[in-house]
Amino acid sequence: MTDAALLTVEVVYALPWQQRLASLQVEAGTTALQAVERSGLLTEFPEIVLAKARMGIFSRVLDGSLLPTPDRYVLQQGDRVEIYRPLVADPKAARQQRAAKARSNH
Repeated sequence: MTDAALLTVEVVYALPWQQRLASLQVEAGTTALQAVERSGLLTEFPEIVLAKARMGIFSRVLDGSLLPTPDRYVLQQGDRVEIYRPLVADPKAARQQRAAKARSNH
């Protein structure tokens, strides 16, 4: 295999206190899921449950609607695969709580 057949991509994962970016070279035809498996982040962050983890490419979710699922999305040169943490709170409920707090402060 020649270097021309390799793509440089990144896989990222972030916690509130720590962020990790793994830059790697993969063969053309590699999927987002395969890149995550090869990145080493699953060993470094054992809390990532690959079967349940949501992923995206540059903030666009790989959910099968606009973009394919991680096991079907074929990476392009320079792609950044993002592994998303589960939500701690429901965004709608959090907005309602902030609005209620803001109202009570006035």
